[in-house]
Amino acid sequence: MDRDLALGLVRVTEAAAINASKYMGRGDKNAADGAAVEGMRKMFDTLPIRGKVVIGEGELDEAPMLYIGEELGCGDDTSLEVDIAVDPLDGTSFVAKGMPNALAVVAIARKGALLHAPDMYMEKLVVGPRARGVVSLDAPLSENIKNVAKAINKDISNVTVVIQDRPRHQHLMDEVRKVNARLKLFNDGDIQEALATCFEESGVDIMIGIGGAPEGVITAAAVKCMGGDFQARLFPMNEEEKQRCFKMGIEDLNKVMQLDDIVKSDDVYFAATGVSDGDILKGVVFLGKDRAKTSSIVMRSKTGTVRYINAIHDLSKKGY
Repeated sequence: MDRDLALGLVRVTEAAAINASKYMGRGDKNAADGAAVEGMRKMFDTLPIRGKVVIGEGELDEAPMLYIGEELGCGDDTSLEVDIAVDPLDGTSFVAKGMPNALAVVAIARKGALLHAPDMYMEKLVVGPRARGVVSLDAPLSENIKNVAKAINKDISNVTVVIQDRPRHQHLMDEVRKVNARLKLFNDGDIQEALATCFEESGVDIMIGIGGAPEGVITAAAVKCMGGDFQARLFPMNEEEKQRCFKMGIEDLNKVMQLDDIVKSDDVYFAATGVSDGDILKGVVFLGKDRAKTSSIVMRSKTGTVRYINAIHDLSKKGY
């Protein structure tokens, strides 16, 4: 894929983040999400690709833009065909309530490379590069914590596990406390929490729990760019969801999918822009006189490059 695509993807997430941030603290998460979708969709039309949304805002009858199957980009017959996974606003309630950790994110890979995950739950286990290959979703969490501690040369008491604060995860919280590891809980927005495992300065070593499968695919793309490890297992809640798994060709619902099962290419891009301040990126700041400052990150698995991009935008010239 063209390496110049990286900056184009950042423009896509910047547009979504700036639009969404206008609704910061206004109590309307649907308006914030709609603004992010509109900004992202408009900017995709400027990219010289032939893209198809495989992870998006829902099916055609559920979403007017960025729906699954929608074709994006202004490329011609000679342009690259790609799979696109988007989450225009990861953390809609954060923006509505004026809280931190909201992101606009996108991942792109060659056509057929991204898992077309159905909109259901997924068990996820994420660790950073130094712990790659030492964990298993089939193993007890206590065993994974001990293995990670050894791999990253930390005492178990200093290993931090991040888990979404839900009743379904109580047994995981109990295991963390049983081995005297550190526990960090979060409410929503598991993409950013999972990414933290790949940044040593975050202090987060393991992310585990049951969350959205579409968000899992986007997370896996980022983790692959950073050399971390991601394992997952679809978690259908009823017979209808089980049948959707079977239609995808997944007959063994206990199968643990490895990173290469979810992201089947060694050349994938991931980009994110902060909407509100977070552990990795600063949020959008309006500077006055139609100017705004954004903080973004873009990565590519083929080269292992991770770029941070701070930009000041003249909104009067951009139309958003």
